[in-house]
Amino acid sequence: MVAPEWLREHYDEVVVADVRWYLDGRSGYDAYLERHLPGAVFVDLDRCLAGPAAVEEGRHPLPAPHNFARAMTSVGITGGQAVIGYDDDGGRIAARLVWLLRVSGHRASLLDGGIDAWPGPVEGGPVEGGPLERGPVERGPIERGPVERPSSGRGPVSPAAGVLQLREWPAARFVPPEEVTSASIVLDARAPERYRGEVEPVDARAGHIPGARNAPTAGNLDERGRFKTPEALRDIYGNLGVDRGSSPVVYCGSGVTACHDLIALELAGFEDGRLYPGSWSQWSADPARPVETGAEGGR
Repeated sequence: MVAPEWLREHYDEVVVADVRWYLDGRSGYDAYLERHLPGAVFVDLDRCLAGPAAVEEGRHPLPAPHNFARAMTSVGITGGQAVIGYDDDGGRIAARLVWLLRVSGHRASLLDGGIDAWPGPVEGGPVEGGPLERGPVERGPIERGPVERPSSGRGPVSPAAGVLQLREWPAARFVPPEEVTSASIVLDARAPERYRGEVEPVDARAGHIPGARNAPTAGNLDERGRFKTPEALRDIYGNLGVDRGSSPVVYCGSGVTACHDLIALELAGFEDGRLYPGSWSQWSADPARPVETGAEGGR
């Protein structure tokens, strides 16, 4: 996690990535074209951070490792660069990019507060981070040498580095559906009403995985839309039964916003969280898999 103040001071050392996407069908790319951080590249959730949707795999299955690496390189993210991801939803979408990069050994962080925090307030006045920009930023593919600065004169500069390499996803950080219910702690990152099965706007059935505990992503954020302190997050997840070594499994609707919980867990000091990539979109599509409704424990 980085604050806008940090990004202002280190802007030329990183690649900034806009990862906006909307469940209601609005175009994240159109939102990016309308306004984005200076020099930011656009990372498309469906094209870059997921494989083809399928009933058996879910709405946003993991991309094949080589496809992920190729997609990152195509937008200008290489193996030698630190990446700062942001969106306009408290980091819920950008978390997918950041977490996938981190678990595959690459440096990445979320911009706390997202696009609305830039420029952000600091004591004594606003951050002088520069205005937002419009239009596309083409930065890849990058094979060698530095990338030219955008026309604004600001923005990230890539060190000489080859294409991003990823031969396989780290198996220890992902859980297939057949192993989910054997985990000691399973966390559902969706909103409480979806967890309880009162509404289900997208997936085949309403409810949650039996035994899962609700850890909605909204609980990770304060009233400003910034992440809560590590101490507050430690209390939240501790009250859900998470402790060091518990290796909680986290899921959501399609494995995207669950990464927000995984980053919150890391901030809280619980660094062994695992993702169920298929999440509820995969689980609920199979009528043979059990479903629970109501509050925790089916109450």
